[in-house]
Amino acid sequence: MLDSTPTGPIAKIENLRVEFETKNGTVVGVEDVSFEIGPGETVCVVGESGSGKSVSSLSLMRLIEYGGGDIAGGRLIFDRKDGGEIDLAEADQSLMRTIRGNEIGMIFQEPMTALNPVFTVGRQLTEGLRIHRGMSKAEAMAEALKLLKEVRIPEPERRLHQYPHELSGGMRQRVVIAMALACKPRLLIADEPTTALDVTIQAEILALMDRLKRETGTAVMFITHDMAVVAQMADRVVVMFRGNKVEEGTVEEIFERPQHPYTQALLAAVPKLGEMTGKDLPEPMRLVGQGDHAPEPIKGTDDVLLKVEGLTTRFPVKGGFFRRTVANVHAVEDVSFTLNKGQTLSLVGESGCGKSTAGRSILRLVEPLMGKVELDGKDVMALSAAQLREERREMQMIFQDPFASLNPQLPLADQVAEPIHNYKTETGSAVMDKVANLFDRVELPRSFMRRFPHELSGGQRQRIAIARALALNPKLIVADEAVSALDVSVQAQVVNLMMELQADLGLGYLFISHDMAVVERVSHNVGVMYLGRIVEIGPRRAVFEDPQHAYTRALMKAVPIADPRRRKSEKDLNFKPIPSPIHPVGYAPGPSEYREVSPGHFVLVSESGY
Repeated sequence: MLDSTPTGPIAKIENLRVEFETKNGTVVGVEDVSFEIGPGETVCVVGESGSGKSVSSLSLMRLIEYGGGDIAGGRLIFDRKDGGEIDLAEADQSLMRTIRGNEIGMIFQEPMTALNPVFTVGRQLTEGLRIHRGMSKAEAMAEALKLLKEVRIPEPERRLHQYPHELSGGMRQRVVIAMALACKPRLLIADEPTTALDVTIQAEILALMDRLKRETGTAVMFITHDMAVVAQMADRVVVMFRGNKVEEGTVEEIFERPQHPYTQALLAAVPKLGEMTGKDLPEPMRLVGQGDHAPEPIKGTDDVLLKVEGLTTRFPVKGGFFRRTVANVHAVEDVSFTLNKGQTLSLVGESGCGKSTAGRSILRLVEPLMGKVELDGKDVMALSAAQLREERREMQMIFQDPFASLNPQLPLADQVAEPIHNYKTETGSAVMDKVANLFDRVELPRSFMRRFPHELSGGQRQRIAIARALALNPKLIVADEAVSALDVSVQAQVVNLMMELQADLGLGYLFISHDMAVVERVSHNVGVMYLGRIVEIGPRRAVFEDPQHAYTRALMKAVPIADPRRRKSEKDLNFKPIPSPIHPVGYAPGPSEYREVSPGHFVLVSESGY
């Protein structure tokens, strides 16, 4: 427990103002923001991207200077471990180096950029322990192992010797959380720490952070745009909009009696699981509020666009002196489904279940071991490299991280035009006309055409990625977690946009996601994946309203509810640890056998752990 009973807040932000110098003059990132965080308290700062919530956290860490920002006014009071308040805005960088990581821990949104790709996980975890807590190498390693167990990473001993690129997104984020907690900081700043994670892992990590906070009395500043997460975590909520605080209150006040119109709009945009239940809506439809007329459901057609049979993808694990294959990762195992034109099939499951690999195997970005993929009657697996290049016009992909899929050095117009130039579908001035139309389609102002990716927010970047995917008029779009890193209101807009495009252009979507509420909104059919197999597949209503497989039920249970009075505790979340998908070379798994529980609704006759 705590040594002394601290009286005052651990961190106080007073009238913070942050400015950025740009080519076009000074831009104000945060205009005037004040709030405080007490010991053992979680303050959630919510708002859309661009509202200044991350800027305030980076100011507290004094990292904002490295991002071209300048603290133009205000005080950042921090109560240090050994007593004594200091104003971080005045502190010099050498003092900040002792405070960072040791007294203020930070969990960043992008786990891949927060980890160093050239060092093992163990090396990165022990670094802070050895610098700030003076441990020997062996002690630090033992502590690192303990931390990995605390954040429930499977096979933690192996993970210590792996590199970040060998871990899935969810595992990387757990490593980042373990690093932030390593030195038992007084203040933990979590900047969207669960945006890119699965529902079950998110539920576990939120419960984990909550438990660690209660045990250590750490103050937590939790930045998020996910209102369901806010309901689960917050004691108090600060709502930010365009660099200002527009509302502050306890979590119950904010959810039950929001005062500011922006807060009300933010809560209205939250997709809620079970929203479609009971309303006789077999087809997905856009959110109301875009136009005055009620949106039409998207029926799609009965023509098959994509047919996948027995898709199997494995990755070799090399080892030994001669780098022989010693085992295989069974990433996708005997997956079959069909997708109709103008419809959406969603693949859901936790990270590492093989859903992204399945999507990439279908496009042959990863070569499958076996299986049959037919796109509009063409056998994709039989195509030569040149034919595959031609066929790629028909199938496009939208990736999870728009920043990584855009070229930082090219203006946006050129990036959207790139596929058009590559395939010479338009020439001359028609190219830029087409690009301008695509910008209109994804609702970005044409003035953005001259901008670069770093000048946009996450949601705007994702729209560019969608515009680029649409440039060749494809029939199939594989959206791999395309909205998982976006704010609620932006997410609602992007999802609506994707559905409008589907209705207008008859696109078929393979929607890979872990966000059950979004999946419920957009899907015609849903397949639930676990350990490389589809364990349950069928029409959306059947799967969501009558889940048959134990794993599907566990997944539904983990979805956070945007209601502070219905919080989940760690004991509600009894997930079985996921067995390893790695099997020795000679291992031959059995075929997937299904039983039909209702028309079109199939459940795996399971021999797996669930």
